[in-house]
Amino acid sequence: MTEHPTSFERPQTGADPADPRGALLHTPATPRDAGTDPAGVSEHTQPGSEQTAEPDTHRPRPVAEGIPAQPGGAPAEAGQVAGQERRTGQAPSPGRPTPMRRDGDRLRFVGAATRRIARGMDLDEIVMGLCRATVPTFADAILVYLREPLPVGDERPTGPLVLRLRRTDRIPAERDTEGGFMPPVQPEPTELDAVGSELCEVRPGSALAEVLRGVRPVFTDAPAAEAALPELLGDNGDFVVPPGQRAILAPLRGRRRVIGAALFLRRPERIAFEADDLLVAAQLATHSALGIDKAVLYGREAYIADELQRTMLPENLPRCTGVRLASRYLPAAETARVGGDWYDAIPLPGSRVALVVGDVMGHSMTSAAIMGQLRTTAQTLAGLDLPPQEVLHHLDEQAQRLGSDRMATCLYAVYDPVAHRITIANAGHPPPVLLHLGGRAEVLRVPPGAPIGVGGVDFEAVELDAPAGATLLLYTDGLVESRLRDVWTGIEQLRERLAATAQLTGPDHPPPLEALCDEVLDMLGPGDRDDDIALLAARFDGIAPSDVAYWYLEPEDAAPGRARRLARRALVRWGLEELTDSVELLVSEVVTNAVRYASRPVTLRLLRTDVLRCEVGDDVPQLPRLRQARATDEGGRGLYLVNRLARRWGATRLSTGKVVWFELNSG
Repeated sequence: MTEHPTSFERPQTGADPADPRGALLHTPATPRDAGTDPAGVSEHTQPGSEQTAEPDTHRPRPVAEGIPAQPGGAPAEAGQVAGQERRTGQAPSPGRPTPMRRDGDRLRFVGAATRRIARGMDLDEIVMGLCRATVPTFADAILVYLREPLPVGDERPTGPLVLRLRRTDRIPAERDTEGGFMPPVQPEPTELDAVGSELCEVRPGSALAEVLRGVRPVFTDAPAAEAALPELLGDNGDFVVPPGQRAILAPLRGRRRVIGAALFLRRPERIAFEADDLLVAAQLATHSALGIDKAVLYGREAYIADELQRTMLPENLPRCTGVRLASRYLPAAETARVGGDWYDAIPLPGSRVALVVGDVMGHSMTSAAIMGQLRTTAQTLAGLDLPPQEVLHHLDEQAQRLGSDRMATCLYAVYDPVAHRITIANAGHPPPVLLHLGGRAEVLRVPPGAPIGVGGVDFEAVELDAPAGATLLLYTDGLVESRLRDVWTGIEQLRERLAATAQLTGPDHPPPLEALCDEVLDMLGPGDRDDDIALLAARFDGIAPSDVAYWYLEPEDAAPGRARRLARRALVRWGLEELTDSVELLVSEVVTNAVRYASRPVTLRLLRTDVLRCEVGDDVPQLPRLRQARATDEGGRGLYLVNRLARRWGATRLSTGKVVWFELNSG
C-alpha cells in the first residue's frame, strides 16, 4: 500500500462527507436475477442481515486486480444488503450508483498501477506504463505533458517552462476485452478523439503556472483549471475536455520541481470522477514523476559512462607498415553496458607494431576508469620499447597502486614485419587465434600467466612465426564465454568459424579483414551478450627482404658521405631514382646529428612499402627537438629541412638509445 500525500487527508470542497473513499467505477444494485435469492438478498449477504436470508455456504471468490468494469452485474460485497450502501445503511439516491467494494478495489488498482509504472527502466517505458495502467480502467483517455528539456538531477533549468505532449492514449472504439470496458453503444467520434497542442509555454503568473505550482490534482471544472486548460491544450481545449467533473489535471512533480502534467479524461456517457479519484490521480502522478526523474538521471549516467568508455578506446587504428588492422567493440546488454574491455594498436620503432587487448573485471564506471588508466600506462610503456613481459610487469605494478582489488587480464604482442615474427606475453587472457593463409586456424600456445593486479608473478613471452597472409585475432572473453558455454568451448567454436570463413575465399586469398570481423561476431547467439566484447584483427603482410636495406655506420666524420652513397645504390636498385636528391639530403642531415654524439655504431635502414621509410638509430637517449635557427647560426637547420621535405617524421626513445625516422612518398 502506498501512503497517501498529507495534502489529501481532508475531504475536498464539495465532496459528500457521507461518501466514503471507494471505487473508481461504481456499479448499481445487483438485479434480482443476478446472483440473489428469492428474497432479494445477495448470495454474499451474511446471515442475520435479513430475516429471509439463507446462510451463505460458499466461499467468496477472489477479486481480480484493478477496478471493476462499467456498471452491470458485479456481485455485492459481503455484509451489504442489496439496495443499501454498506457504510450508511441507506438506500442510494436516484441515479447514483451503489459503491461496491470501494476500498479494496481502490487499493488493488493503485498497487497494480504503481507496479506497472515502476517496471519501466527508461522514460518511454514509464510514460507508457502510466497510460496503459490508466486507460481504460481509470480513464477513457490520457494526455501526458513533460518538460522540454527535462532537468537532470539537481541542475537548475534555464529559460522558460515549456511543456511538450509526450504521449496520448485513449480507449479504442471497438470493445476492449482486456481492459473490461465495453461502451453501452458503439460511439460516434467524440471530443476525446481530438488532441491538444503539442507544445505550450507556461508563462509566469498564468493560470496554468498556478495550477502546476499547487501540485494537487484538480477537476477541470474548477475556476483555476478551467482557465489553465486553454493554455495547455490550445484553442481547441474546450472541445477536448468534456463538461463537468470528467477530467482531472494532475501536475507531475519530481524531487525538485514540476516536470510535467497529466490530463485524465472520461467520456460523457461514463460516470464522472469523484472527489476521491483525486487521490488516485495524485498517486499515479507522484509515482510517474519520481520514475521519470530516475529514468532521466539513469539515462544521463549511462550516457556519461558509455561516452567515457568509448573515448578511452582508439577512435581510429593507425596505419602501420606491413600490417593491416580492423577492430570491433560491442557493449554488453543494457543492464550491464559499461565494462572495462579495451584494445589498442601502437606503432613502434623499426616499423613494428604493438597489439594490445585487455579486460578489467567488473561492469561499472570504475571499471571503465581503470581501463583508461591501464591503457594509458600501456601506451607509455610501449613508447619505451620495452619487451612484452616487461610491459605486463609494469602494468601489474600500476594495477596494485590503483587498489588491492583492481584486476584485469591483458595480452600484449609485438609484430615485426621485417623479421616476420611476433612476440606475445599473456596475463590471464584468452589465447589468440592465428588464421593461416591456407585456411587452417590454430589456437596459439601462449603461457597463460596470472591476471594483472595479483602481484609478485613473473610473466613469460614467446616468439612465434608470423607468416605473410596470416591473420591474428585478439579478443576478450565476452566473445567466447557466456552462461550457455564455457570459455574453451567458445574458443573452439571461434576456431571453427574462422576456418569455415577462410574456406569461402580459397586457399590462396585470405578473407577480407572487415568481413572476417563481422563473421566472428555473427557466432554470438541470443544468450551470448553477457559481457562487452573487444576484438582486434591483424593481417600480416610483412615486408619482403628485397625491400629492406640495412647498414651499420661507424660514428666518424665520413659516415654521412657513406650513408648518402648506400642510400643512392638502394634507390637505383628499387627504381626510385627520382627520390635520390631528397633522400641523400635528409639522410645526410639525420646521420650527421647521430654521429656527432654517438659512441657506438649508428644503424641506417631503408624500407620500401607504399612509402619510402628511413630509420637512423644511435645510442644517445636525448630526442632531437625542432627549433627555429637564427640567421647568424651555423647549424640547427637539419630537422627544419626534414620537417619541410618529409611526408612524416618522428623520433622514438629506446631502452638502448633512440631512432629518428622519416617517410617520403614513393610514387
